[in-house]
Amino acid sequence: MQAVIRHDWTLDEIQALFKLPFNDLLYKAQSIHRQFFNPNEVQVSTLLSIKTGACPEDCKYCPQSARYDTGLDKEKLMEVQQVLEKAKLARKNGSTRFCMGAAWRNPKDRDIPYIVEMIKGVREMGMETCMTLGMLSREQAITLKEAGLDYYNHNLDTSPEYYGEIITTRTFKDRLDTLENVRASGMKVCSGGIVGMGEKSQDRAGLLKSLANLDEHPDSVPINMLVRVEGTPLADNQDFDHFEFIRTIAVARILMPKSHVRLSAGRTEMNDEMQALCFFAGANSIFYGEKLLTTDNPEGNKDMELFAKLGIQPEQRQGYSDDITEAAIKEAVAESETSPLFYDAAAS
Repeated sequence: MQAVIRHDWTLDEIQALFKLPFNDLLYKAQSIHRQFFNPNEVQVSTLLSIKTGACPEDCKYCPQSARYDTGLDKEKLMEVQQVLEKAKLARKNGSTRFCMGAAWRNPKDRDIPYIVEMIKGVREMGMETCMTLGMLSREQAITLKEAGLDYYNHNLDTSPEYYGEIITTRTFKDRLDTLENVRASGMKVCSGGIVGMGEKSQDRAGLLKSLANLDEHPDSVPINMLVRVEGTPLADNQDFDHFEFIRTIAVARILMPKSHVRLSAGRTEMNDEMQALCFFAGANSIFYGEKLLTTDNPEGNKDMELFAKLGIQPEQRQGYSDDITEAAIKEAVAESETSPLFYDAAAS
């Protein structure tokens, strides 16, 4: 069963995959997964909120929206040196990719110099860099690429048909335009969505269709299970069926064979057995650490204990070496302290 990389999936074909018997679907997904990845390796990333809250968007799932009272403390853009200290700890704990997120509709030009310093500092530690900052112009994307940013995250969230039920302050096309700007700059794309927001099964198929039929598949595809936060419009949504979540992982793997499929938000609601089935279905990336921006994530030692039970190893970045450790990391952090930007960040 040799996988064929396609960009012309129909909704009927994808829905047919969702309807396969569970064992048949997982067998198909695992068979394809083994053609492109080591089935016993999982890529480990750390996600840090570098600017929290006060976002003007109205995404109904998001506790960072200024439109909802979720009790979240608002924080300005972190200083460069603070971010690099967090990156240093993430590297020590085994992360090969450091992701930084800011609750913005889009970054302002005055923010870009600080963002560039963060990217350069993390890169000097030998880690891959990823950011999610909202919508990007073509010029901003080029600037971030030139600074060394490896990945840019911008999720589609849900299907085009259901999108307006979740977000009204930016369009589905706005999201596609940002992905186009990112890809055109030469950066890698990280884009996925959220399930459990009240959408129908055809919307989950529609989300994956939109991702799989891009000119190039996203390099990383985060699949989030809704975290219901008090104060948001989706706080009282029903529990999402765990088997349907695993099916979503498996179908994503079949449609996008070369992409890393990431278990993202919602893992605190998944027991070890569910996560093991997700890995078997083709998930091969997780966020490591106790927070995902503002919501909870499993403790790091719990993830490593599960890896040990399953015989899974963290995936190593090509060319990534622990030999870089203290000397280079300390130098990267120290250099940020002497930067004129270090003393003047957090204005946003």
